[in-house]
Amino acid sequence: MNTRYKNLTENLLSLAGIEINGIKPWDIQVHDERFYKRAITEVELGLGESYMDGWWDVEKLDDMIYRIIRADLQNKVKRNLKVALQLAGFYLINMQARRRAYIIGERHYDLGNDLFQNMLDKRLNYSCAYWKGVSTLDEAQVNKLELICNKLYLKPGMKVLDIGCGWGAFGKYAAEKYNVEVVGITVSKEQVELGKELCKGLPVEIRLQDYREVNEKFDRIVSVGMIEHVGYKNYKKYFEIAKRDLKDDGLFLLHTIGEVRSTLSTDAWTHKYIFPNGMLPSIAQLGKAIEGKFVMEDWHNIGADYDKTLIAWYDNFKNSWNKIKDKYSERFYRMWEYFLLSSAGAFRARNKNQLWQIVLSKNGVLGGYNSVR
Repeated sequence: MNTRYKNLTENLLSLAGIEINGIKPWDIQVHDERFYKRAITEVELGLGESYMDGWWDVEKLDDMIYRIIRADLQNKVKRNLKVALQLAGFYLINMQARRRAYIIGERHYDLGNDLFQNMLDKRLNYSCAYWKGVSTLDEAQVNKLELICNKLYLKPGMKVLDIGCGWGAFGKYAAEKYNVEVVGITVSKEQVELGKELCKGLPVEIRLQDYREVNEKFDRIVSVGMIEHVGYKNYKKYFEIAKRDLKDDGLFLLHTIGEVRSTLSTDAWTHKYIFPNGMLPSIAQLGKAIEGKFVMEDWHNIGADYDKTLIAWYDNFKNSWNKIKDKYSERFYRMWEYFLLSSAGAFRARNKNQLWQIVLSKNGVLGGYNSVR
């Protein structure tokens, strides 16, 4: 039985130029023979969990995942019942319903501010940076914030809603540089606590609040890396609320990871360990939800920049591990390493995950919208 699974694994990986116990940096080094059955029958869940358990290693995990996704291997294996059950909730119930909105905050963003402070840039941006013309993570994240502000055409005195504000990085930057007032909402208690401290003295209000609980008017709305937690059953409602809360002459900038193909769930490993109840939208899903509510003024793909961002986060995480390891386990280290490097490989492949910045208006910008790059 194990020989059959081993042969299947070897044959599949060979399609991506990966060998078992080979000498290339992206070749898998297997330490436990049970790996083969687990990888074949449980696919992404089995691959990720067996790495966390130390059943295999690889010198360049990001390159290995890049080759697997580029060769589309993840869609060449059928998932077993265990994996199907992990994801059944996405089809049967509304996994991102209002009553479940705070699960992601508790299980991911509340892991510990020390983790994110040591991993991210100094402003605590937990989203794709913009590397055009710069070479460091701090510069690239400022670049991204400036890009967003320019795309929104911010003016002093405007009131801005930040849906999924994190630790207030955008609000702090926009308030300091553009003299705007910002209301930021998040479902993470840890983010609210630290965000309020970081934005002290500025016209930035950070609330523990779900997007469905906001009913106010704003000149601008921005949402950076949050719709990934909204779910396909709620996209229509999400954009209805954004339209309701945006003034008639306002602009809405949506910054999101996107999938090339429309799906109705995330993969089982990511759902179980990283982003419970999360899922990535496609162009078709966003288009259907936006239709009749907004005019699409600009659609900008900077997906290749997420590869560099994730590698920078991984380097920070690895280099600061000794500072924080007393609070986390070695299995957590392997889980987080797998998360960051496999994500980098996925964006590097370019045929699966993208990063979009979309600018929307309610009625169309008279005279046309001037795109910013």
